[in-house]
Amino acid sequence: MSDGEPTYEAARDELVQIVAKLEAGGTTLEESLNLWQRGEDLAALCERYLEGARSKLEAVTTPDTTPE
Repeated sequence: MSDGEPTYEAARDELVQIVAKLEAGGTTLEESLNLWQRGEDLAALCERYLEGARSKLEAVTTPDTTPE
């Protein structure tokens, strides 16, 4: 992705931590909303990483149908 964005693994790990915090409770409404928004952003980033990986795999595994 771009500079400054976490790697897929870092984004996934942070997302797991956010889910655990939200499930544990004990945060204010404002904190919960901020965590939820960060989680949404991280989930979208992970989805972009996975879509990119899927596209790369399809590019190398799809047979070339161009006539010779």
